[in-house]
Amino acid sequence: MTENPDKALDCTGLYCPEPVFRTRLALDELETGQTLEVTADDPAAEEDLKRLAKRLGHEVLDLKVEDDEIKILIRKK
Repeated sequence: MTENPDKALDCTGLYCPEPVFRTRLALDELETGQTLEVTADDPAAEEDLKRLAKRLGHEVLDLKVEDDEIKILIRKK
């Protein structure tokens, strides 16, 4: 990832819709400009979390997929 996140959320082992719910709650706790790094292994999480960030008006700063693990860095707007 490109920067140290203000908060990290591990959703490994959780499946839709749980990563989306937990990411939404974690974003709600952040201040504007802070970042959240989410780690997940649900194949649907990549698209679901990108869609969530866009719908809420936040910015996806980085997205990495290695093996079956997804890491996404979101900045709260």
